[in-house]
Amino acid sequence: MPLNQEDLSLLARCSLFQGVEASLLESLAGMEGAGPASFAPGQVVYDPDCFRRSLAIVLSGQLQVTKGPLTVSVLGPGELFGAAALYSGETQFASTITAIRLSRCLMLDYELVDRLLAEQGKIRENYLHYLTGRIRFLSGRLQTLAQPGVEGKLVRYLLSGDAGPLTCSATGLCQRLGVSRASLYRAFAALEESGLIRREGKTITVLDPAGLETVL
Repeated sequence: MPLNQEDLSLLARCSLFQGVEASLLESLAGMEGAGPASFAPGQVVYDPDCFRRSLAIVLSGQLQVTKGPLTVSVLGPGELFGAAALYSGETQFASTITAIRLSRCLMLDYELVDRLLAEQGKIRENYLHYLTGRIRFLSGRLQTLAQPGVEGKLVRYLLSGDAGPLTCSATGLCQRLGVSRASLYRAFAALEESGLIRREGKTITVLDPAGLETVL
């Protein structure tokens, strides 16, 4: 199944392929060890018993990442997964990835990714930047869990994400932080009253990052 023009436009904006020549992107699906794969709603993409050593990019749809009963994140078009285990030598995944809706992903096997990193300097640079960002993200999440108090946990969570508005449901955020809805809303109210954040539905915008840091 070849990549269509919409797929190619998405890949060009993907963190792994930014700045890469269009001709390389057009040839990706035809390379040995690469190809789009489709997943029906509810179908398991990765879990400890069903996995494939590859790096994947979501082309369309949504995937849910869970660990036990908790939803860790939701992956949308342009996002990567599978990178953490790619070079670790591990043969199992601690988390489960499931398609929320009909989804398509570009799957790149270990051997192909290894060759692309060796031959394409821009992809190598992008991949290292991506991994650095993931390390910062995961470190921030660990600090969030260790931070005492609901307000402190919320602040750590907001500061550990990328710059820009964060979209997350209250239920999902409660699960990630391990707090009740009532205590989360009190923390939101305190930060809003201080002019540090703004909430509009499920979207949270950090107005004063430096001010948030003083809360910790």
